[in-house]
Amino acid sequence: MKNLLNKIFDYTFWKFILVGIVNTIFGTGIMFIFYNILHFSYWISSASNYFFGSILSYILNRMFTFKNSNNTSKTVPKFIINITACYLLAYGIAKPIVKYILMGYSKSIQENIAMLVGMCLFVIINYIGQRSFVFKNEKD
Repeated sequence: MKNLLNKIFDYTFWKFILVGIVNTIFGTGIMFIFYNILHFSYWISSASNYFFGSILSYILNRMFTFKNSNNTSKTVPKFIINITACYLLAYGIAKPIVKYILMGYSKSIQENIAMLVGMCLFVIINYIGQRSFVFKNEKD
């Protein structure tokens, strides 16, 4: 069990977290501006975060985090599949759970909190997907 934890929380994990911090600041800014200032819907606002953030994330994670040399024609489609699946899963789980827990609060409060919860869920499942599926080196 200790070896598994050491493998998961290695140097690559911390680089992923660093890239995630940069990407989160960028994407979260977009998401909350779209929702609270431009008044786009929950789904448009949260999807915009991942659309624009994914471009930055792909470049930083491919070059810095995973130092992946696989052909981009192989990694880009996998990245898109991973991001899409993680987004739908994380935000699809977050919204109804937060809506239920915060049923006495306004829709705006519920959806802002759901977006934060969705972000947290997304980080966890996205890391697993990128490390084990998208940027897994062909020689591994």
